[in-house]
Amino acid sequence: MLDTEKCTGCTTCLKHCPTEAIRIKNGHALIDGKRCIDCGECIRVCPHKAKKAVCSKLDAMNAFKYKIALPAPTLYGQFENLDDIDYVLNGLLQIGFDDVFEVSKAAELVSAYTRMYLKTEGIKKPIISSACPVIVRLIQLRFPSLGSNILHMLPPMEVAARLARKRAIENHPELKNEDIGVCFISPCPAKVSYVNNGFADYKSEVDVVISISDVYFRLLNEMKRDDVTESLCETGIIGLSWASSGGEATAIFNERYLAADGIENVIRVLDQLENGNISQLDFIELNACPGGCVGGVLTIQNPFIAKARLRSLRHGLPVSKNSVGADSYIPDGYLFDNLPEYDPISRLSNNIAESMHMMADIQKIKSGLPNIDCGACGAPNCRAFAQDIVTGKANIKACPILKNSQYKDENNDGK
Repeated sequence: MLDTEKCTGCTTCLKHCPTEAIRIKNGHALIDGKRCIDCGECIRVCPHKAKKAVCSKLDAMNAFKYKIALPAPTLYGQFENLDDIDYVLNGLLQIGFDDVFEVSKAAELVSAYTRMYLKTEGIKKPIISSACPVIVRLIQLRFPSLGSNILHMLPPMEVAARLARKRAIENHPELKNEDIGVCFISPCPAKVSYVNNGFADYKSEVDVVISISDVYFRLLNEMKRDDVTESLCETGIIGLSWASSGGEATAIFNERYLAADGIENVIRVLDQLENGNISQLDFIELNACPGGCVGGVLTIQNPFIAKARLRSLRHGLPVSKNSVGADSYIPDGYLFDNLPEYDPISRLSNNIAESMHMMADIQKIKSGLPNIDCGACGAPNCRAFAQDIVTGKANIKACPILKNSQYKDENNDGK
């Protein structure tokens, strides 16, 4: 969501968007939904706080008889001096939830099944994690040749939602599926889009997504140290580690991995992988947010502080509280069949001849532009501006430098 009163058209977001989804029109930012990957980078860098993610509010859960909270492990790193995860879990019950199912518990199960997946014959390596929806969409838009490397494993949020519903029905057989509301407490806007828009032919089991920042202050009022705390935590070190970059990768117990975070670093890794400059790896973990999920724009705390707090919480915990048998199969409910289909950014037309003609026109126009990528035209760079001209989205007169140069030439005899 853009607050037009705060937006000055300063081009900061324009320069940082990884898919060139933003243009400046009439003095304000305009986002192309087909190119946006919901990374939140524009929210993070906007100096005027003109952009924000739109999530549901906690009150949306009042539509359900039985309310289940799915806290992301990032939530635990938001609280100062927290020495027991159970304070947070009990706090969620105090603010109105009937049950809590830790996403970190599901993460440990996903890690266990990922280890099995990597041993499957015929899979294309390196496998790229599908846990971050931003990465999946980025690959489909900018690096479609790497689509076959994506791990076909549902993210822990979805696995947690399925298991939570199953547990609720087992414990309360009088409930119908529509009576149960599952609420994910998210660190990032990408999960909101994942739930609202679906994932290819898969419909999310999550009903409501609220931000960590929305529930944080309500939890503070309920997390009293002198209260009797029920033991609810069902996660170990692996589950907590998923909140930070490298946590998922180290859980595969294989040194042939790479972990990168921050959208610019991610793009560099994908560039090298597509060009064949990265080899001898089995697994790649990529997180769009700096530091991993702890760096999501819907959090409260500085990601480095949150990461340090999570590290302290791991003391005394087992490596994992959730495991699967060595002879087990990966359940169907943990896998997805199809990836979402997006038109690659580089595709100008479905007709090859027309695409070649357009590419030649773009190059010709670009060669006549200043090529200083100032953003004054409303596009992120001169090449993007040339493409906008060819596709009929912009006029070459929008380049103020070129226009000013022509004016001087006409009035000063070329001097």
